[in-house]
Amino acid sequence: MTQRVALATVMDRLSIDAVITDYAVAVGDGAWEEYAALFTPDGQADYRGAGGSEGPAAEAGRWLAEGLRPFPARQHLIVNRRLDLQDLGGCPGDRAQVRADYLGPAGPEAWDGESAPALFTGGRYVFELRRTEVGWRIRSATAHRMWRCAPGADAG
Repeated sequence: MTQRVALATVMDRLSIDAVITDYAVAVGDGAWEEYAALFTPDGQADYRGAGGSEGPAAEAGRWLAEGLRPFPARQHLIVNRRLDLQDLGGCPGDRAQVRADYLGPAGPEAWDGESAPALFTGGRYVFELRRTEVGWRIRSATAHRMWRCAPGADAG
């Protein structure tokens, strides 16, 4: 691998990581226009594995906005990112896959130091990304919820 190819690969990895971080921030902040802009024009999101819907990114963003409305105080953390960048015989290609875990604490209001957040969820994402004229974009995002906890919820 030449230094030029190595540098291109590093730049691609950093750009892809930035897209995934921007996705996490957009979901956490409820920035749905920014969320939609992270996808390719034909981008899809599949939240069925997390109790949600599946479809075009704009529709999925509307579903997320509605579902998260009761939880205005939230964070969306995406960690343990594993990135596979398409390899075209030693050169980076135009496709990538990111598998990453997520953690999403959420509550009806900012934490006051006493009450617990209303909901914690965790799971795993699979993102398929494509290189576009404007940079790397998400072609598909699939969420698989692994657990969910609602502290203080009535267990009976």
